[in-house]
Amino acid sequence: MGPNQTIDPARLPVHIAIIMDGNGRWAKKRGRLRSFGHRAGTDATRRVVRACGELGIKVLTIYVFSWENWRRPSLEVTALMRLLIEMVKKEIRDLNKNNVRLNAIGDLSLLPDKTRETLLWGIEETKNNTGLLLNLAISYSGRKEIVNAVRLAAKDLAVGKLTEKELTEERFADYLYTRQLPDPDLMIRTGGDMRVSNFLLWQIAYTELYVTDVLWPDFKKKDLEAAILSFQNRERRFGKVKETGQ
Repeated sequence: MGPNQTIDPARLPVHIAIIMDGNGRWAKKRGRLRSFGHRAGTDATRRVVRACGELGIKVLTIYVFSWENWRRPSLEVTALMRLLIEMVKKEIRDLNKNNVRLNAIGDLSLLPDKTRETLLWGIEETKNNTGLLLNLAISYSGRKEIVNAVRLAAKDLAVGKLTEKELTEERFADYLYTRQLPDPDLMIRTGGDMRVSNFLLWQIAYTELYVTDVLWPDFKKKDLEAAILSFQNRERRFGKVKETGQ
């Protein structure tokens, strides 16, 4: 941000989604294993969660582990699952202190029992918090989420709980993992790659995208603020045209 540019607290994105990319490259630059980068990435996550809480962001969804990530080498996957357990246990006190509510979306049935149990424990421990909602996308696939929603809607159609006429876009969204959540206003991708990687495919129809070359372990509050400022400097038309007064 420039010296005269400040974030307008009245025009904050309600929901920010982040693709946290670059942990492996960050570690490789330092001659270390990818797991070293993932561990360093947890520090960035902590910084961003704290910053979002301070700024007054309502929802933060972070892409922790995709369904496709299960295809990675088993040692890396095991390390990530253990790191998730460690992070939830370590951060639960600060989450409660800062009034942050934990949630998770994705196919959690695929998680190792200990990882899933710890995650569900963290969600239960923070369920009464009323500040930032920290939404962890784990074992998540945007396409699989949509297919799952179609199956759920089809079941309701079959038993008469839903009619074809009632199946609007708004009603369909109720079958997604993100039901009752607003769509992301801003999606941030670190690491410089220009793709959405099967993340929140339905929900980002009109989301503003922001890509930075900063690798996730190096992502700081100032980088988050730069993304928010970029968002605030854009005109969101949602497919409409700007009124010209003519």
